[in-house]
Amino acid sequence: MPSDAAQLATIKTQILAILVDITENPKPSYMIDGQSLQWAAYQRLLLEQLDGINRQIAAETPFEISSRGYT
Repeated sequence: MPSDAAQLATIKTQILAILVDITENPKPSYMIDGQSLQWAAYQRLLLEQLDGINRQIAAETPFEISSRGYT
């Protein structure tokens, strides 16, 4: 089973691919049989998910803090 970091990277790649498709081939919002599909809202949702994924990736990435002491 892939690691959490690998799974997050896969999810990020998939979200980015969907966003690329939506922006390259924009579609109008529409309603069919009482169900509506709003592409702008879908795009906002994907961007929010991408932001959350980026925050999770950043939280799992090791980091180093440099500091200096003075006397």
